[in-house]
Amino acid sequence: MDDQASVRGGNPNSKENGSPERQVVGGLAEFGNDISTLVELQVKLALLDLKEAMGLALIPLAAGAVAALALIGAIPVAILGIAYLIATALKLSVGAAMLLTGLAVILLAAAILFVAVRRIVPSFSTFRRSREEFDRNLNWVRTVLLYSGRSVGRRRF
Repeated sequence: MDDQASVRGGNPNSKENGSPERQVVGGLAEFGNDISTLVELQVKLALLDLKEAMGLALIPLAAGAVAALALIGAIPVAILGIAYLIATALKLSVGAAMLLTGLAVILLAAAILFVAVRRIVPSFSTFRRSREEFDRNLNWVRTVLLYSGRSVGRRRF
C-alpha cells in the first residue's frame, strides 16, 4: 500500500531511503503545508458564511436601526403631545397622562426590538458549516499528531 511505510533493510542513510532526519523534516514540512492549507480554507469558509449571514441580517438590522432612531426621536414629542390629549380628553393631570403615554411608547419600542432580534439571531446559523468543518479539521490534526511516527501493530483480540 502506498500510504503505509515500508521497512527495508540496508543503510538508513542511503540516498534511496533518505536520512531519518530528512524524512522527519519532510514529514513536518508536508504536515505544515497541510495545516496552512486547512487554515486558509477554514478562513475562506468563515468569510463566505459571514457574507451570507450579513446578507440575511441586513434588512432586519436596518429595520431595527430605523425603528430605534424613530423611537428615540419620537419619545419626547409623543409623550408631550399624547399626554396633553389624554389629559384633556380624560380630564387627568398632565403628569398622569405623561406617565401613561411614556409607558405605551416603551411597550411599542420593546415589541419592535423583540421582532428585530428574533429575525437577526437565526441569520447567524450559517456559521454552523464553518464550525463543523473546523471540528473535522481539528480532529484530523489531532489524529495525525497522535499516530505520526508510530508503527501500526497487529490488533489483539
